[in-house]
Amino acid sequence: MKDKGRNQSGFASSGDRFVRHTTLRQLQIMEAIVRLGSFTRAAEELFLTQPTVSMQVKKLADTVSMPLFQPAGRGVEATDAGREVYAAAKDILNSLAELETRLADLEGLKRGRLRLGVITTAQYFAPEILGAFCELYPGVDVSLQVTNLERIQERLLANEDDISIIGETRVRELDAETVPFAPNPLVMVARRDHPLVKERNIPLSRIAGEKFLLREPGSGIRGAVMKCFQEQGLRPNVRMELGSNEAIKHAVVGGLGISVLSLHTLTLEGRGSPLALLDVEGFPILRCWHLAHPRNRELSLVARTFLAFAVSRESGIRARMESLLKEMTP
Repeated sequence: MKDKGRNQSGFASSGDRFVRHTTLRQLQIMEAIVRLGSFTRAAEELFLTQPTVSMQVKKLADTVSMPLFQPAGRGVEATDAGREVYAAAKDILNSLAELETRLADLEGLKRGRLRLGVITTAQYFAPEILGAFCELYPGVDVSLQVTNLERIQERLLANEDDISIIGETRVRELDAETVPFAPNPLVMVARRDHPLVKERNIPLSRIAGEKFLLREPGSGIRGAVMKCFQEQGLRPNVRMELGSNEAIKHAVVGGLGISVLSLHTLTLEGRGSPLALLDVEGFPILRCWHLAHPRNRELSLVARTFLAFAVSRESGIRARMESLLKEMTP
């Protein structure tokens, strides 16, 4: 009788070799490299050294007897064979994740996994919610990915996160289920000794004459600010564009201009902060955080429980924002 794992020549088939010699870690590495376009970034995400990643890719390439990657600019891209292996790796990893979810559901919330992705501004409060959740359910393993809106969208589409926390700028554009759950007021900030700090009901037309610091293109805050000015036929006098909230805070303190930030970014500032809120007409801009999850994927028990838990924290977050608004307004 012929061995089912061998071809007519008696040698093991390529499919048989793949099954026998490919490891789960190799599939994880393959998936990460294709997704990130870089051996280095994949190594960082998986907490491996780059030589380890390179060695595992070489072993996987030897198993299929074909190269899996080729140079592409400063990064790499999958070859035709690499794309086939990547597709298989994704299917296998997704199947294992779904199996883990089903097994965790059988045990209730004694164990399980939650993958949470948040945009950069949400990092100022998401860990607090996650920490409180983990105190209630210590058996749940959690991961938190903080990145920009574009990457959050990619992760949602690829089912890389169970739940994401996003602003409302592109909620309607996402192919995802979304639930509003907490306030996200945008405030005008200046250095505490700025002349405008002592004034009240400042018209936006006067703000348009000030040197303004703006977030980078694609930022939800930037979009909200530009819309506010455009509605009054105004344009801000942009002195500088910066890629993070912390960079903007330091630039404001350095006297480079005024800006608009989410009030959440000021939660650790308090009365002794070198920053102060300006009393500008139309501000704060009242916005809302949303919880998002893939539309066509059933949430695990852990994810459903976290979703409800996060929504239940809304009143506490709102009260804290109202208190901070009063504290930082001179």
